[in-house]
Amino acid sequence: MTAVTPAKTAAPSPWRIWSFGTLVLAVGLLAARPADAQLRVDISGVGATQYPIATADFAGDPQGQAVAEVIRADLTRSGQFQLINATGTSLNAESAIAYDDWRNRGADYLAYGSITNSGGQYSVSYRLVDSVRKTQLDGVAFTGTEKELRRISHQIADRIYEKITGVRGVFSTRIAYVLQAGNNYELQIADADGQNPQVMLRSKQSIISPAWSPDGKRLAYVSFEAGKPVVYIQTLANGQRVPIANFKGNNSAPAWSPNGQQLAIVLSRDSISQIYTINADGSGLRRVMRSPLIDTEPTYTPDGGSLIFTSDRGGNPHIYKVPVAGGDAQRITFNGSYNISPALSPDANNLVYVTRRDGAFRIAIQNMGSGSEQLLTAGPDDESPSFAPNGMQILYSSIQGGRSVLAVTSVDGRVRQTLSALNGKVREPTWGPFTN
Repeated sequence: MTAVTPAKTAAPSPWRIWSFGTLVLAVGLLAARPADAQLRVDISGVGATQYPIATADFAGDPQGQAVAEVIRADLTRSGQFQLINATGTSLNAESAIAYDDWRNRGADYLAYGSITNSGGQYSVSYRLVDSVRKTQLDGVAFTGTEKELRRISHQIADRIYEKITGVRGVFSTRIAYVLQAGNNYELQIADADGQNPQVMLRSKQSIISPAWSPDGKRLAYVSFEAGKPVVYIQTLANGQRVPIANFKGNNSAPAWSPNGQQLAIVLSRDSISQIYTINADGSGLRRVMRSPLIDTEPTYTPDGGSLIFTSDRGGNPHIYKVPVAGGDAQRITFNGSYNISPALSPDANNLVYVTRRDGAFRIAIQNMGSGSEQLLTAGPDDESPSFAPNGMQILYSSIQGGRSVLAVTSVDGRVRQTLSALNGKVREPTWGPFTN
């Protein structure tokens, strides 16, 4: 396609890993094999500001309605748009727009376009106009096959989102997660809306801790197929994978450096779980610091200079920060007595983590400047938070109504989505990066 323009399963890695034990291996590499079921999306809440927009069906080809429906669904899921009915409207990319009519319908913005099919190659032209200022805000054309029309639709929704809100959209990004069905585990990737799931790895053994490379082309993860946890890196395009950390004891919790050249990992080679860095080819192992107690769940700061991690060095698990080069660790969470699974926003302004309050495991967000905290979810069993690459949403796993689901909340907690798997338990989600 070418565009023209720890104490439970939520606990830190060592406790979680040791609870799994070891079983008999059965692994199949399934590069980009379609999964058996889509995720169902349910949405609740609206943003503090909603932008009224109408999206007309794209003219010229029956696929035009499907393109518009994907765009509408994307904008709806954000909670930041009020969709104005455009049913029955016939517009193409060259249509003259009756701005006053659309304004009278309540639409401050209008998205429309056309689509043509030439021998299986589709051309999609799109326009976005401001009906209040009576100006065109955006216009671009895409080409691709029928299979690529959904991604083109997501890219158009991204452009609409950015032109109106000023923030880059994430509709065309992907997510990764582990699906457990009985004794079978699958590492899956899917579009950000939960559609088009693909199986990257299937195993009779546990798969945990998937982590996207900064370029979105590889996943690091932990597999138990060797009878113990080993860190692998897998290339998504061809399914090729290599073990990069298979040392004595447990190898766990991979996290990529921002430049993609190194990973932070957790090893128990010296009897207790400690944080190391290692080159992406498996060379250059280096211990970051020495601690008398467990250090785990490292993640790099966006500038690559420090690591955020979980440790019980203070008696209870809390979140700390340490320079990658080593040195003294600084505690950064003080609310509550149990905080784990940290993730830092892309701008480094906010920290999200799992906190235990009144017996419930909930997702919390803390401002890194002021230290103020907000509880985003009610629990009782929320795990593994991961920021969207624009920092506006947080993906996590949850148990809701007795069902295992993936869920998304806006950073202010006002808008929530639930992505439900119909055939298993979904866990360990991670949101992929922006890609070109």
